[in-house]
Amino acid sequence: MEYRKPSLRKSMHARIVQELGRQIVSGHFPVDSKLPAETSLCEDYAVSRPVLREATRVLVAKGLVYSKPKVGTVVRPRREWHMLDPDVLHWLMETTPQNEFFDVLSSVRCIIEPAVAALAATNATAEDIAAIEDAYYRMEMAETPENLLQPDLDFHSRIADATHNDLLANLCNMLSLALRESLRQSNRRPNLHELALPRHKAILTAIQHRDALGAKHATLVQLEDARKALSLVLESE
Repeated sequence: MEYRKPSLRKSMHARIVQELGRQIVSGHFPVDSKLPAETSLCEDYAVSRPVLREATRVLVAKGLVYSKPKVGTVVRPRREWHMLDPDVLHWLMETTPQNEFFDVLSSVRCIIEPAVAALAATNATAEDIAAIEDAYYRMEMAETPENLLQPDLDFHSRIADATHNDLLANLCNMLSLALRESLRQSNRRPNLHELALPRHKAILTAIQHRDALGAKHATLVQLEDARKALSLVLESE
């Protein structure tokens, strides 16, 4: 079966969303400022008003802008942006200095992941623990940082699943894009296996023993190690 190319309408719609969204998140269009007038944007992108308005509705749904008759399309305050929307998160990663973005991400991880590990230690079934073990053993078998990435991501996502708290697991899943980039960078450090694996093993061991406090502490240690690894890699560049 041959896949059809996306229609011009859809591809232009996606391009407008991507370009305007990125410009908003980067600050090119500051908070409370208006986007260019419809007529101007339609001319710039060579599209009809319905196509432009369709793209604008997507930006509204992401919390980036609001539109009012006789006012135009206005950029919302950052606190109203849907930061965990995959596109918004991607634009943030693209337009924020790496060290600044990863500092923010590390702070979020330090709040969420220790509590997730503690809850997993309490709620995990035997099947959940086996799934976490499988991810860890695949981490051990990985011979390169590239091969380590997916097992590492699986390790963290399976701990989140083991909480049996759908809201919490979904929150962790929404951060997976940022986590992937963070791990891709931190896993470039020298002596990766010798430094990272024992800390992940400590988390696994605590969960296996239903030790919530131990899982929380081991996760904090692992996150501090990951923060130092990121700093080392980014400073070397």
